Amino acid sequence: MASKLTARQFQAADGARDWRVLADGASACFRTTGYPQGADFVSRLAGLDVVVRQPPDVDVRGSAVTLRTLTPGVGVTTADLGVARAVSGLAREMGLQPDPAVVQEINLTIDASDAAAVRPYWAAALGFDPVGDDELVDPMRRWPGFWFQHMDTPRPLRNRIHLDIGLPYEHAARRVQAAVAAGGRVVNDDAGESCMVTADAEGNEACLSSFEGRGQRGSVEQTIHTTVGRADWRFTVYDGLRAFFGTPDLATSAAFLAAVVPLASDDGTGERPHVALDVRPAGVTVRLRTERDDGWGIGARDAELARGISEAAARLGLVADPARVQAVKVGIDALDRRAVMPFWQAVLGYVVRPDSDVQLVDPVDRGPGVWFQDMLPELDPRHAERAAQRNRIHVDVFVPDDQAPTRIAAAVAAGGRVVYDAEAPEWWTLADPEGNEVDVAVVPGREEIWLAAQGAEQAEQAEVHDAEKEEVTHE
Repeated sequence: MASKLTARQFQAADGARDWRVLADGASACFRTTGYPQGADFVSRLAGLDVVVRQPPDVDVRGSAVTLRTLTPGVGVTTADLGVARAVSGLAREMGLQPDPAVVQEINLTIDASDAAAVRPYWAAALGFDPVGDDELVDPMRRWPGFWFQHMDTPRPLRNRIHLDIGLPYEHAARRVQAAVAAGGRVVNDDAGESCMVTADAEGNEACLSSFEGRGQRGSVEQTIHTTVGRADWRFTVYDGLRAFFGTPDLATSAAFLAAVVPLASDDGTGERPHVALDVRPAGVTVRLRTERDDGWGIGARDAELARGISEAAARLGLVADPARVQAVKVGIDALDRRAVMPFWQAVLGYVVRPDSDVQLVDPVDRGPGVWFQDMLPELDPRHAERAAQRNRIHVDVFVPDDQAPTRIAAAVAAGGRVVYDAEAPEWWTLADPEGNEVDVAVVPGREEIWLAAQGAEQAEQAEVHDAEKEEVTHE
């Protein structure tokens, strides 16, 4: 039987130096020379008994493989430590270098007057699963988790932070209906099926979008949408072309990756599509897009690659499930986006997307994208009041404990400020120049702090009990 470990115990254990415990398990990143080496790494991992018994989440990118191991409902255990040791040992054999500084997890927190009233809307809008009384998690373990906490003082104006959810065309309308049935409402449907702005009972917004109705974006994309995009693949608007293929085990996933990688090679034109491969217990999500400095998008090369990947999946007997496809992005309204973007770039460890001056992306291509839009006074007469009101949604970024001071210092140097540090070293609340907040959070040491606090409380209660008992005796 595996035993639970605290985050600090896990990281201090022999063989775990490449790993960092975050909100959802322990993560490690290993740099690779390209997709072939990444696929080879996963193939070899699939042959390790300890990995077969406790399969980690694996994200393969062109320059790195990132892994996460956790025991659902428990946290990190001795079984996860065994996985970490085996993975690191194999990485050393292959000459892969660890890069623990880049692992992180992003979650979102919603302050609500009545969390029980708004959580069903978010579960329906996101397709997430409820956990306990105050959490929602992505069943694919891909997108940010959601936390809900009580808000004492009403904040009635529209938020400056919202969520964008990219969905398959045939599921978007259904998802909107489910969100409304769960207590939400449609705020704006001027763009039709391509973009439906919805909100929960307290006005927190999510834009549910699909490619349907976006034919004006270009004949190539429209052609792909009506051919490849009507088969195994779906546009997710914000994030490229995606498909999910169910697999029975990690070995099958590894075989699929091995079949995909040769297809993603340079076609002689010097243009190599960007491929993201996310391996989960239920299967593999593949995302395709072409990234150029003058624009990210989908082209004929991506369509050709998608067809080849579908054929490879069919040869392995794998079946696509478009219902498991979606993309999530965070939108921030700003009075002056040029003033706030450097802060967010620093605090999230993100980079500016090469083809856009309003978007930030994860340099290891795992976390959700963040984009900024200007609050225009002529369109939003209450923009000054909105800017002064504290948001009901904020971002939580869980970073390695040895990276928190550097991350905070960089964010402050980029124009931010620390607005709350009473809970340090568990977390610090920072704000950008316009007051949009983010918690920089650390997990190692939390359990020890909580246990010490619990012990102090029990000791205090025991003292009170003894005093009361002594008083009764004297009487």
